[in-house]
Amino acid sequence: MNIKPLSDHVLLEAVEEEKKTAGGIVLPETVEKEKPVKAKVVAVGPGKKNDRGEVQSMAVKAGDTVLFKKYGPDEFEVDGKKYLVGDEDDILAVIE
Repeated sequence: MNIKPLSDHVLLEAVEEEKKTAGGIVLPETVEKEKPVKAKVVAVGPGKKNDRGEVQSMAVKAGDTVLFKKYGPDEFEVDGKKYLVGDEDDILAVIE
């Protein structure tokens, strides 16, 4: 199945983060619930229209790794694989 986001929506695939710090400290699950989450951008929409009807280009592209708000995107499953879809505004930063 091919999924194509509309407007300024972004299709994300969550990236599992390490449960330990570099010093070997194990982090409890409660620490991660309020932190931003890392994901890989799978697909992006064409962009949102401004007041003049012009489409604004997206700041992210497929393949980017990003940080996003934990409760911003909606979760869904397609063919047994979990995805997230949210607005471009839910993305906080691009990881380079």
